[in-house]
This record gives sequence, C-alpha cells and structure tokens, in this order.
Amino acid sequence: MPDFHPFIAGLPKAELHVHHVGSASPRIVAELAARHPGCRVPADPEALAEYFTFTDFAHFIDVYLTVVDLIRTPEDVRLLTYEVARDMARQNIRYAELTITPFSSTRRGIDEKAFMAAIEDARTAAERELGVVLRWCFDIPGEAGLEAAEETTRLALDLRPEGLVSFGLGGPEIGVPRPQFKPYFDRARAAGLHSVPHAGETTGPGTIWDALNELGAERIGHGTSAPRDPRLLEHLAEHRIALEVCPTSNIATRAVAELDRHPIREMAAAGVPVTVNSDDPPMFGTDLNTEYAVAARLLGLDERGIAQLARDAVEASFLDPAGKARLTAEIDAYTDAWLRG
Repeated sequence: MPDFHPFIAGLPKAELHVHHVGSASPRIVAELAARHPGCRVPADPEALAEYFTFTDFAHFIDVYLTVVDLIRTPEDVRLLTYEVARDMARQNIRYAELTITPFSSTRRGIDEKAFMAAIEDARTAAERELGVVLRWCFDIPGEAGLEAAEETTRLALDLRPEGLVSFGLGGPEIGVPRPQFKPYFDRARAAGLHSVPHAGETTGPGTIWDALNELGAERIGHGTSAPRDPRLLEHLAEHRIALEVCPTSNIATRAVAELDRHPIREMAAAGVPVTVNSDDPPMFGTDLNTEYAVAARLLGLDERGIAQLARDAVEASFLDPAGKARLTAEIDAYTDAWLRG
C-alpha cells in the first residue's frame, strides 16, 4: 500500500475524541513526575513506554489515574493544556474537542476557579500562538459514581468556561450503567451542552442504545460493539450520529483483539459517520497522524478518501458553521494542491 504518511502529516485535521491528561507526552509526564517526587509514575521518559503497557482496560484505568495524580496545581493544569496544544500543532490539528475531567482535579485540591482559569488561559494562548482552536468536553468519571456526576454538572453549569461545548461520560462501562446519569445529562443538555458519552467500547450494543435513549447522545465515544447490532448501525446511519473511533486505543486496552479485525470497516460500510481519533495518544504510543494511516489501511483509502475522513470530523464537530466552512476549505485546498503535485 502507498505510504500516505507525508500527505497525512500536512493535512489540516480536527480531533473529537482525545483526553486532556491522557494526551500528556512522555516529556510532560516526566516533568510533572519530577515536580512531585514519590509518585508511582517514572520520571524517566524512556521508562514510560513500559509503564504504559496495559494488560486490560481495568489496568489502563489504574495507570491513567496515577498520571491524574500528577496534576496538583493550576500551574500543572496550564502546562499540560498548552503542551497538548503544542503537540497538536505539530500534527496540523487545527481544531480539537479535548475531554477534560474537572472532578479528578478539584477533588485532589485544585481550586475550581483556578482550574477553569488555567485551561482558559492555555486555550486562548494556543489559538493565538499555535493556531490550534480548543474546545472542552467536561466528562463524568463513571467509576466515581453519582457524586462525580453531580459535581461535574455543577462545575460545567455554574462555572462554565467559554470553551465548553459538550458533556461526556468516561471511565469503565462494566458495572457503570448509563441510565443512572440521565438527570445530569438532561441538565447539561438543557443548558445548551452537547451530549457525547463513551459507550459500547468494552460492553455490548445495549450500552450504546442506553447512551442514545437515556443520555441523548449526539456522538458516541468509541461505539466499538455497534456492528454487533444491525438495527443500531441503521439507526446511527439514518440519524447521522457519528462514532468517535480510536483504533490503536482499542487494541491497547484489549477492547479489540487485533487491528485487522477492527470493526471500523463494518461501521463505514453501513454508512455510519466515522471519525478517527487518538484517545490517549502517548499512553498508546500513537498520535492522530498515525491513526489516520491506520484507518486508511483498514478502509483501503487513497488521498481523497483520507481527506474525506478529515471533512467528516469537521462536519461531526461542534465548531460553529463559519469555522467548519473555513477548515473544510483548508482541507480541500491542501488536498487539491497535493494531488496536482
């Protein structure tokens, strides 16, 4: 298969499913570990590759939370957020909806107003200095239960930062039924936030139906099990509900056994809108450019097909109409220039 990496590297892109703490590069994780000695996380960037080797999804969550523990001050929050944007700029990511779990930081003692100020300061600086437009999805850490749901909703609605556009639900799915979070999603949606819960990553299609019917999901995080229910695929295709697909993540957490059996093919063949994302890129040894190359191979795409993936992400995003038009035009201009040689 042709090497599409050079084309992908320059392609303007949007990313819709990528986690704030999970995007901390080995350099930043090591810097934070050195700031806060005595933690489990190695302060050596080279040792992090082994540390970020997961046996299953539960092990991934355990390791993820040790990195969360490194975010202890507003200065840590600001550093992390801006450096994530810097890594995005290197990949020509023009727009990203970054999933943030404020409960994980405020419960560890970071002042909630200082937290909001830190992410907003990083957001405005990233757009001004790096050309990366960031928006926030505040998500409930499902493993922390209804206390976390109540607190996340309060933080989102009472301290709503300017960049906040959506409301999510992450963490483990097994043992964390989606319907219990309906009242919180109802409040968030009534306040104008979009609904983007994780569902069907490590559980079956029933979890996706719950996300749609109980939480009013407008996009689905992962949705890996969707092809097991043809009626669900038809529903997603008919209502243009995009799946935020993260191929390498699904292999790393053992949600999918092997890459060549990833269900992205069945999703796309059914006409479901598919977006390609990196999830927690440094933890999984990937980035968005790599995920585009993986998707191109799995779907048998050429440059025009890859560019369509980029357009589909823009269309599924919560960017304003003028912003969507500008970014789509940039994708088209880049692709046309590349193909003309």
